[in-house]
Amino acid sequence: MAKSVKTVQAQTVAAVEQPVNYWRGLIAGAGAIVSKPWRRYRADVFLGYMVIAVVIFTLLAALAKTVAYFTFDVTITHAVQAFNAGWFGALMYALSWIGFAPQAWILSLAVLVFLYASGLKWEAVVCLVSLILSSALGVGIKVLVDRPRPNANLVNVISQLKDYSFPSGHVLYFTTFFGFLLFLAYILLKPSWARTCLLLILGGMVALIGLSRIYEGQHWASDVVAAYLLGSVWLGLSILIYRWGKPRFFVDQPVAKETPGSR
Repeated sequence: MAKSVKTVQAQTVAAVEQPVNYWRGLIAGAGAIVSKPWRRYRADVFLGYMVIAVVIFTLLAALAKTVAYFTFDVTITHAVQAFNAGWFGALMYALSWIGFAPQAWILSLAVLVFLYASGLKWEAVVCLVSLILSSALGVGIKVLVDRPRPNANLVNVISQLKDYSFPSGHVLYFTTFFGFLLFLAYILLKPSWARTCLLLILGGMVALIGLSRIYEGQHWASDVVAAYLLGSVWLGLSILIYRWGKPRFFVDQPVAKETPGSR
């Protein structure tokens, strides 16, 4: 009986490992992962633009604590909402929809499982921890700043949300999560049309989500700017942790291996 159970367990494990190993073999055979020097160079380039956001964010948060909105917030919202093209509205709604629960968590979980199953174990771990902690940070700052959502008497509000406005949770999520995926695609994948398309899609999502939140009247422009600043800082920290831990953890992972102790 014990032998039969062990046999079934071994067959189950083999059945699970077979498609996973096949996928990893495709990645290795295609030569999709660039060499370590290129990965390090690209990481340095990617970190270059994320260096000065902390002071600006802190000042903006202090101001948002004292005023419900700025004059330029209303002006920008009116300008964005004045663009009435059908395709633009559909795009704005679709982007914001992605950032709401439960679809945001389902999508995030699917991506994390894909990364881990593909052999990018350390990448999946950093992405998961970054997602959880950045979400908690965003909620904490919202409560601390205690800024109300845009008023329907001032701008067009698609639907009134009940939580606080500063900073935008959608923008923070897109910047930290999809931004980290953009970083991974940039440093890990060899140049190809598929890589270029992936970079454009991820970059476009991060760039346009802020516009989407303003268009729907659920955030002020200052909420969006603050979230981009905070998200950039958090993304930079996540990348630093990723690079620090890369030669220390999961060095024998099936894909994008690293030499222990190397930079």
